[in-house]
Amino acid sequence: MLAGLLDASHLLPIDRLAEAAAVHAGAAGFTDVLIYLGDLQRRVVRLLEGSEPPGGGHQTEIRIDGTAPGRAYQYGHMVSADPPGGEGSAWWVPILDGTERLGLLYAAAEHDDARTQEDLDRLAALLALILVSKRTSSDTLAKLSRTEPLNIAAEMQWNLMPPGTYADGRVIISASMEPAYQISGDAYEYATDGPLVHLTIFDAMGHDTAAGLSAALALGACRNARRAGADLVAQAEGVEAALIEQYDYHRYVTGVLATLDTRTGMLSWVNRGHLPPIVIRGSRWTTHLKCPPAHPMGTGLGLDGTVCHEQLEPGDRIVLYTDGITEARGPAGNEFGVDRFTDFIIRHHADGLPVPETLRHLVHAVLDYHEGKLQDDATVLLCEWLGPSQDGTEAAAALVGLAPEERTNTET
Repeated sequence: MLAGLLDASHLLPIDRLAEAAAVHAGAAGFTDVLIYLGDLQRRVVRLLEGSEPPGGGHQTEIRIDGTAPGRAYQYGHMVSADPPGGEGSAWWVPILDGTERLGLLYAAAEHDDARTQEDLDRLAALLALILVSKRTSSDTLAKLSRTEPLNIAAEMQWNLMPPGTYADGRVIISASMEPAYQISGDAYEYATDGPLVHLTIFDAMGHDTAAGLSAALALGACRNARRAGADLVAQAEGVEAALIEQYDYHRYVTGVLATLDTRTGMLSWVNRGHLPPIVIRGSRWTTHLKCPPAHPMGTGLGLDGTVCHEQLEPGDRIVLYTDGITEARGPAGNEFGVDRFTDFIIRHHADGLPVPETLRHLVHAVLDYHEGKLQDDATVLLCEWLGPSQDGTEAAAALVGLAPEERTNTET
């Protein structure tokens, strides 16, 4: 099954992936093979073109919250799709690119045993690799991921951002941006470089396409400087130089540029006119990290950038965010606020939710608080340091919903 699908995938257009998956899965005894992919806001999964088998009857769109398929997506483990009293077995299997939730695989099987579940898990893993290899060149996948039109800035931003979730034995990183279809000037960045993890968040002035262009320029300049070996201060200066050259002091970007040394837990950062990072420790204590801010990048005000340091403990969570998160106002005019923001993360962590799911709930709570319409971009980037060992993958798996015991969960 896997070898056949892998061989076929090299010359396979995306609109025939579902058909090919069904054919090759059929050789292993699976029927009714369907592929669902998540939308940008992670509210629904939608059926990939060509997935519907003869006879139909399957939903083309399924809500994530409050459904059995949604639980498989949220918690990253297999969930039974058997109807009460039915024969054989059927399963919802998360399709994961590393720890990023891409969507769901549905399949029915003659048998209900460990080998069947193992085969389905591996089929979903191969589908994830194929989907990721083709999504940068596929309008089919791009259109499937959106439930409403994107503005031009959002079209640019989503193609610049790294995946929403990353994990290894040392760190777990998760990020989210809203309003997903109307982003203007926010951007986030993370990257690993040996033992170093780089974390960056930008907020460009304005709420238009020009803001999106400024954020894209800032992100490109930051990456360029960092990959050339520049330190944090020089990276920020590189962003400022690019903005001034392009916009002649008429546009600016605020931001935090940070580096975590996973060998020691030392966090270093520079604040360029932005909201300070937050550290959440032990799921009960929070602090705003203090650091003298330099001027927003692009203004050329001449304030020296300062590199500040904070010693983290294993399990600490670093949170970078933009003001759209905390300043979102409810109908009565009250802000969502920093306290509500941090309390939400702490409470949902205590509930045992995977890190990406905590963030998904948080962003939806902000949207709901503002009745679905934000006046500003709301972006959050969360990084949890697990410790110096690169072998701590068991803890990472549990925190992102990939614990082995959960993958065989048959709860309906």
